[in-house]
Amino acid sequence: MAALEVIDIWKTFGDTPALRAVSFAIDKGEIVCLLGPSGCGKTTLLRIIAGLETPDRGRVLFEGRDIGAVPPHLRDFGLMFQDYALFPHRNVFENVAFGLRMHRSRTEDTDEHIAQQVYEVLALVGLSGFERRSVYEISGGEAQRVALARSLAPRPRLLMLDEPLGSLDRITRERLMIELRDILTRVHMTALYVTHDQLEAFSVADRAIIMNFGQIEQIGTPEAIYRQPANEFVARFLGMTNLAPGRKLSPDTVASPWGTLHIAIDGFRSNGPVTVLIRPEAAVLIGYPADNSYIPPDHAIIRGQLVSRLFRGEHYRIKLQPEQGPPLTFHLSAVEALQAQPGEPITLAINPLGVVLLPPAAASHSTSGDESPSSPS
Repeated sequence: MAALEVIDIWKTFGDTPALRAVSFAIDKGEIVCLLGPSGCGKTTLLRIIAGLETPDRGRVLFEGRDIGAVPPHLRDFGLMFQDYALFPHRNVFENVAFGLRMHRSRTEDTDEHIAQQVYEVLALVGLSGFERRSVYEISGGEAQRVALARSLAPRPRLLMLDEPLGSLDRITRERLMIELRDILTRVHMTALYVTHDQLEAFSVADRAIIMNFGQIEQIGTPEAIYRQPANEFVARFLGMTNLAPGRKLSPDTVASPWGTLHIAIDGFRSNGPVTVLIRPEAAVLIGYPADNSYIPPDHAIIRGQLVSRLFRGEHYRIKLQPEQGPPLTFHLSAVEALQAQPGEPITLAINPLGVVLLPPAAASHSTSGDESPSSPS
């Protein structure tokens, strides 16, 4: 049995649809991220699950029980928001103990037991010894951990996190997203995590749910979504820009504006119109200038002029104007691209594993609810 089930949820604010036919399930101990652009309905969905909003239609089940009529404070769900909402007049210990004391009427916990739980959860998030510190004496990353400890201390049945790392600097955010996943995994916490950041979602989640305009576009593991986006929206949301109309010619070739490309994975049973995606890591520089020094088997060749290159540490982000077709963007290793200068001709080999076929643009919209409900209930 799934821990959480969301079944056919619809929500409209005035004339604006916020959620349309949203359905998914989360297993016990699973970390699932709701990922999508601002305004796609992520936070509205989180608030409905928490009981802070009422859907126009649909049901939310936890462990098989419909919780639509259960008040938010009786759902035993934890909430953690971007601003942390720490109490400025309380120290770290008191902030974490607050949630436990709120539950005291139902758990009958003693002060000693509450203190023990606070020490345990602070140790879990790496803040042992911080108990008596003021919230003004800790960093943003430490405040995030205090907020997480406060959410975890009552041992919620489901932990919901809404952009919890959004206010942190990049270095702190990248470090904490890894630590956050480790903590949630260690306590086997069922978690629903909302973010608009792909790297954050893919680093934390067991599965991701890609949303757009209140609908689900794709559900899958981070690896599966990256390797095979469901449609052009998902690909572009993940930062992939090498997309163009094409036509599948055979099980291993596709016609594109950049010429005939080889494909390694074909999810289309018949030949015909497709959207061609070349992932940014698919190219290998084989000629500088364009001398065709070596061509790996089954790799298509694209020649053109290097328009620009941007150093990104471990790789260069290059823009190429091919001899035919629209511009392309690739990631080449820093060593590989070091000598190539903008304005010079280069030759790239395209790995078939990096060429992906998506539905043609006219057919790539989500099918998870194209109509509005006739009468909200």
